[in-house]
Amino acid sequence: MRRAFTLIELLVVIAIIAILAALLFPVFARAKAAAKKTACISNLRQIGQAFALYMGDYDDYFPRGIDPVDKFRPEIWDSHSEWRDQLPFMPLLSDVMQPYIKSHELFHCPSDSGTQCVDNNWPLQLPSSPSLFQVYGSSYFYRTEIAFRQASQTSLQELARTNVLFDAAGNWHPNASRLEPDDDWNTVWSKLRDYRYNVMYGDFHVKHVTYDQLQGNWYQDL
Repeated sequence: MRRAFTLIELLVVIAIIAILAALLFPVFARAKAAAKKTACISNLRQIGQAFALYMGDYDDYFPRGIDPVDKFRPEIWDSHSEWRDQLPFMPLLSDVMQPYIKSHELFHCPSDSGTQCVDNNWPLQLPSSPSLFQVYGSSYFYRTEIAFRQASQTSLQELARTNVLFDAAGNWHPNASRLEPDDDWNTVWSKLRDYRYNVMYGDFHVKHVTYDQLQGNWYQDL
């Protein structure tokens, strides 16, 4: 005669499964996030290789292109009217690099969950859903000043500290709350402290950095 499980035994088994799930799901979530970050770093490294090919064809000059915030919010260049006037005649960087990359997907960070505001120009809005890539064709922002100045690797003073291409939003990799236009300053700074970015530098190495570290890169003279 078969012995069936009692109700108490079933409840104990369910409770054990629930406990294991509660312990394992955060581990799986962290592993998935880490895998996306690694894939994003790989994208930037491959784009760096494409930059090297492009620059080999163009006398060592960095690509002459712009990113989504340049194209769709050109007022960020109001203080440099001579550069803003060039924007309508410059293609998106992701299009410029097409002959040198295998797939446009390289410009898609797997963690890209869209934006509402531009991190270093809050509360300037650049809304995108479900992702910046799907709306604007690139998950990454370019240090467009490099293109405006027609800089080359030999002209940059500190290649390894000059940010060239980087995640458009710092909340993607820690999966933190994005900046909103109605945030107050305390909330903004509290969020920014947790933000992290994958950054490709002038020598094409890629590094995972904090918001403060990325901001410090902007002070490197070109």
